[in-house]
This record gives sequence, structure tokens and C-alpha cells, in this order.
Amino acid sequence: MGPGAVTDLIVSLTRTVADFPVPGVQFEDLTPVFADPGGLAAVTEALAGIASGADLIAGIDARGFLVGGAVALRLGTGMLAIRKAGKLPPPVHAEQYDLEYGAASLEIPAEGIELAGRSVVIVDDVLATGGTVAAARRLLEHCGATVTMAAVVLELTALGGRGVVAPLQVHSLRRI
Repeated sequence: MGPGAVTDLIVSLTRTVADFPVPGVQFEDLTPVFADPGGLAAVTEALAGIASGADLIAGIDARGFLVGGAVALRLGTGMLAIRKAGKLPPPVHAEQYDLEYGAASLEIPAEGIELAGRSVVIVDDVLATGGTVAAARRLLEHCGATVTMAAVVLELTALGGRGVVAPLQVHSLRRI
């Protein structure tokens, strides 16, 4: 399936929810895309084509686990789950980042996974403001990985995330 057809399929399956999570926001719900066998297969194949050559796929908590796991399986690589703070037993490597109204932290295990010298692609469902992807990149690079790119299903261009993660290359299947 070509890139235009994948985008068209994503558009046809995405549910737009008005005024969520706050009034004035048009939320693009990808849940129907992932629940549809053809949608999940198309997204997986397209992202796997983008991420080919990676040693490891890193999926960001939580929907990045779903997409990243499928991509890693398709590529025959491992999949590293980048978790929200407090979800992993110690010791962990952590990276803090700013949110609109506070701060958050991402974590990965500090033991049992060797990242030095590995080529990693970050996979997630949505690139919005870019803070989470930027923090994931810093975390992985702190542990010695080379982050080659980020691949996402949907990019919300008005929120400027691509600029925040620069110079990291971003590939998105749909941009709005």
C-alpha cells in the first residue's frame, strides 16, 4: 500500500472528538485505526518501512507500545518500552521534561538492556508538542544509543513538535 493510501485509510478510520480533552480541542482518536485489522496492518507496514535498519524500536508509554511492538515484530528487532515515572522497578535511567502545566519523567531499566552503540528508532502514535519525544531521545542517548529518527502515525503540525525535536528526523504517516 502506497503512502497516500495509508494516509487515506488513517483518515477514514480516525474518529474526531470535539471539545476533548478541553473545549475547543478537536481530538483525533486513533483507537479505531488500531482496532481495524487492515488499519493496524497498514500502519505497521508503513512504519516498519520507515524504521528498517534499526537495531531496536523504542515505544513511548502507552500507545507507542502498541505500535512499536507491532513494528518491532515486523522488523525482527526488540522493542524497548519507555515508561512513565514509577512504573518500573529500580534501578532506572530517567529523563524529566516539561508539560504545559508541570513536569513529567520517562524511565527505562538501568540494568539488563545494553543500549550503547545501538541504532534506535522512536515510535509513537502522535507527535504534538514534541516534549515527550525529545525527552525519550535524550534518555536513550544518555544510555549510549544512537537515535536515528522518530516515526509517528499522526503529527499535529500546529503544535510545533517537529521544531522541538530538531534536528531529529521525524516521519509521520499523517500530518494535520
